[in-house]
Formats: sequence, structure tokens, C-alpha cells
Amino acid sequence: MKKVALAFSGGLDTTVCVPILEEEYGYDEVVGVTVDVGQPEEEFEEAYETAEALGLEHYVVDAKQEFAQLCLDSVCANADYQGYPLGTALARPVIAKAILGLAEEKDCDGIAHGCTGKGNDQLRFEAVWRASDLEVIAPVREMGMTREWEIEYAAEKDLPVQGGNEGVWSIDTNLWSRSIEGGNLEEPGYVPPEDIYEWTDQPSDETELIEIAFEDGYPVAVDDEEMEPLELISFLNEKAGKHGVGRTDMMEDRMLGLKVRENYEHPAATTLLNAHEALEGLVLTKEERDFKATVDNEWSQKAYEGLIDAPLVGALNAFLEKTQERVTGTVTIKFEGGQARPVGRKSEYAAYSESAASFNTETVDGIEQADATGVAKYHGFQARLANQSAKKQKPELAADGGSDE
Repeated sequence: MKKVALAFSGGLDTTVCVPILEEEYGYDEVVGVTVDVGQPEEEFEEAYETAEALGLEHYVVDAKQEFAQLCLDSVCANADYQGYPLGTALARPVIAKAILGLAEEKDCDGIAHGCTGKGNDQLRFEAVWRASDLEVIAPVREMGMTREWEIEYAAEKDLPVQGGNEGVWSIDTNLWSRSIEGGNLEEPGYVPPEDIYEWTDQPSDETELIEIAFEDGYPVAVDDEEMEPLELISFLNEKAGKHGVGRTDMMEDRMLGLKVRENYEHPAATTLLNAHEALEGLVLTKEERDFKATVDNEWSQKAYEGLIDAPLVGALNAFLEKTQERVTGTVTIKFEGGQARPVGRKSEYAAYSESAASFNTETVDGIEQADATGVAKYHGFQARLANQSAKKQKPELAADGGSDE
């Protein structure tokens, strides 16, 4: 008896994959696995109902806590990709690990997904799975399936899908972000209607102040109320979403080189990233901030690729952990006009002196203002020499290249 674990959502792609894995790949048993990373309840209902109609052995693995922690890890790295907070990219390795764990527990011989050959998710899943001894199968990619073919196949096999109609948009939701793509949104010039958004209200002129507390780089409380990661993210998604915070409409460059139009909602992520970066600006030195920008970019790139367990990321995490030792304090965020703007920050580790920076004090730790005169004279000295040298006319060589003698 050959058994395969399938990443199962109950949608068209994964529903079609069930008989395909049996008929085309020779598996005797398919085990459906759905991983909870904060999707809406109706998605689980769809998966349950479809699995029951298919007679599919089906499991749901709760990975919300693990995913929430990874999301807050990404805050320490100020993680984004081309300007938007990572969401789907962070979720995929968590999902892949959970499915692999269940596949090994159930003594499966193979593990499969319903991703196409055009997207990023195939790479993120398989980066985790190919470290195992299980056969990795991608029916949609390997058989070149199209949406039209899947709809016809589902009708022919009388599979429990509603004609393949999964809505106008293709939507992926998790605790950290909600992505909307497909349909008319594939046209870069198309202006999306307001109803594509569910997490965020249309921005207004209403304002609100909140204070977020951080310890060692991690958010731990809002307005003095301590919260666990899952609770804190959910709270800020609702709070910031009411102010229209966290909308992104962009052209995204995928790993395979395709450029795609993506719309995202990420109110909590935007709020926390803005607050964290503001606190780092208060406590880290210029050298730390400059170098950390490089580390943050590398961390974000590997996370986007789904390679969060790569050795490089482990090394980057060591640097991040060291810098975050002083990222403790509070940041006041002002919600206004769809923005989450830092308007105040406090920390006992501030690399800042009010008296030193003030225009109303004469000295800085015993250093007189006049002491800066010598620095000012040397500042730019080499550049001035180079500019003066460039103005000198180069002597012309003789026309024949020889001497005049």
C-alpha cells in the first residue's frame, strides 16, 4: 500500500489532485493535510466538507503559535520584500514542516502539493520536503494542468467542487497578511474596487494613539496590556485595520522571474514594523543601523525564498539577537489617514542625549562648540584637493608623439 500526504485546502487544485495521485501516480491512499496558520473558519469548513465528500482521510494541524512567533521574528529583522511585509512567504515553511511531520507520522511514501509551475510556493514547500526521503510530487506542475482543464476534469469525475468557481479573486489569508490576486487585478492598470479589502476599512481622517512596548526587539504589550504573540497580532490587525492601515498594491518580482500584480492587507505587520524600526532608531548606533540594513535585507530575501532554515539565516539571527538586546522600550503610534506613524519613543538604552543635542546648551560632555572648528576644516579636504586637480589642464602631447629636439 503506497500512501501520499497532500497539502489539502479543499479548493479546485487540491481536490483534483486526489484522484490524479491515485490514477496517474499509483498511490493507493491519499491523506489530506490542512495546516492552520490563521485562515478564516470557512476555509476549514470547505476542506472538511470536500474531504468528506471525497472519502479522504483528513487532518488539520494547528500551527498558529509557531507561525505567530516567526512573524515576530521577522519584525526583529524589519522584514519586507520590495516594500511589503512578508506573509505568505513566512507561512509556507511552517505549513510544509507541519505536513511533513504528519506524513512521517503516518508512514507515507510521498508528499504532494497543488502548486503551479509559475509561482513561488512550489519552491518554498519543496525546499523543506526535499530534505526528507519522501517522494515529492507536484501534479499540477508536472502534468501542465490549466484551470480550464481542471474544471472539465472535476465535472467528468463528478468531484465535489462548484464548477471550479472559487470566487472572482484568488485570496490567501493567514494571521500576518491577506493577499488578493487574479481576475481583473492581473491588469496593472485596473483600479481595484473597495470590496477586495476585508481587513482594512477605507482610510479616514479619524486619529488614534496607541503605545506598543518592546522587550529585546519583540512586541509584548499594547497600552500597558501584556499579550502573547497570537493575541497581539490579532488585536492589532483589528485596531489598525479600522484606520485603513496596511494596504499594498504593487508589481512583485517572483523568484522565477515573472512580474505579477499583487494586492495585500497587513495592518498589524505594518504597525509593528514601523514601531520597531522607530525604536531601533533611538537605541542603535549609526554603524549598527547601517550594517543591520544589510542583514535585514539578506534575512528578508531568504525568508521570501522560503529558506528560513538556511545556515545563512542562522548566522544572521545571531547578529539580530545581539542587536535586539537593547531594543527595549515603548513607541507611540498614531493611526491617521491609513498610516501607522511613530510619533514618540522611549528607552532606557537610548543612544541619545537631550542636553547634547539641544541648541540651548553650549557644551557636549565638556567638548566646546569651538572644538569642532578643526573638524570642519578637515571635513571634505580630500574631495577639495581632487576637485582642484581635475580642473588643471593636462599638457598636450606633440602631434607625432615624439620630442621637439
